[in-house]
Amino acid sequence: MTGDHALEELVRAVAPLADDVVAREAQAALDAKTKPRGSLGTLEQLAVRIAVVSGDAQPRPLDPAVVVAAGDHGVAAEGVSAYPREVTGQMLANFRAGGAAVAVLCRQAGARLVVVDAGVLEPPRVPGILDLSLGRGTANAAVGPAMSRAIAVDGVVRGAELGRRLVEEGAGVVALGEMGIGNTTAAAALTAALLGCDPAAACGRGTGLDEAGVARKVEIVHRMLAVNHTAPDDPVGALAAVGGFEVAVLTGVALGAAAGRAVVLLDGFISTVAALVGACVAPPLVGYLVAAHRSPEPGHRLVLDALGLEPLLDLRLRLGEGSGAALALPLLAAARAILVEMSTFADAGVSDTGR
Repeated sequence: MTGDHALEELVRAVAPLADDVVAREAQAALDAKTKPRGSLGTLEQLAVRIAVVSGDAQPRPLDPAVVVAAGDHGVAAEGVSAYPREVTGQMLANFRAGGAAVAVLCRQAGARLVVVDAGVLEPPRVPGILDLSLGRGTANAAVGPAMSRAIAVDGVVRGAELGRRLVEEGAGVVALGEMGIGNTTAAAALTAALLGCDPAAACGRGTGLDEAGVARKVEIVHRMLAVNHTAPDDPVGALAAVGGFEVAVLTGVALGAAAGRAVVLLDGFISTVAALVGACVAPPLVGYLVAAHRSPEPGHRLVLDALGLEPLLDLRLRLGEGSGAALALPLLAAARAILVEMSTFADAGVSDTGR
């Protein structure tokens, strides 16, 4: 099967969520709990979303998996990051060693951490890193395409295979995280390409740029878009032109997890842009998405709004790695537990006012 045919099959596998029966059953179950109707607010909405995605008004435990995909970006050569490119590979080793923030938070949440080399310039020689590498970093998108269309499709397909496998192994929620020096620049370019916004509205400080650095980033994103001639109605073409290897893989992970009927939990700007690419390819994907948090990156708000997502947290996190998603996992577990484990008025012998 060619890459394009595999992508077409994947898009067809993401079924629209229109299970009103499960939604009504889950909401009725929540309304029968020992509390005023709707008093748990967003937690109740989250519980219904989990039920609908799973297709069961009494969903099983979520057994979460967090996928952190790393890739290097040729555009980093343009001075768009406060950190050197070798940090990507170094952090990949840190993820696997368990010392990074996302590793700590996954342990706290009882989540499986899957570390992926999607295309690191200097990959560490550390066992346990999943090799889905598409190359030793992308080309510099300020002078030409970041990658070929075929490689972009291959990355999506490889990521989808991982997403499906995680669901087959029991994951009811798959969270997306990333690492890659220069990737907020790629994400800003993709945001501008797919949403048609001004690059200045999508570019932020990333890993800590000053005002001059942000202005430089805006200039480079303008150049990336001018050189590559992206089109909003060609999301895969935009991904190939200005995106990143880790973005391609995470797009696929989201599609594959959704095809397996798992909740897809988004972290920050880059992972949400990966979901935007996926939703442009397969619009039903939006129904499977939950936004963990809102980062200070201005482009993140734009993409969340485009996807119609309201984040669970707003802690001004800008680390990436999947750290915000890992922090939100206990909220998903709590929402599911309320739906499945909380007593009803009848069970507890408590009078119900019906309100």
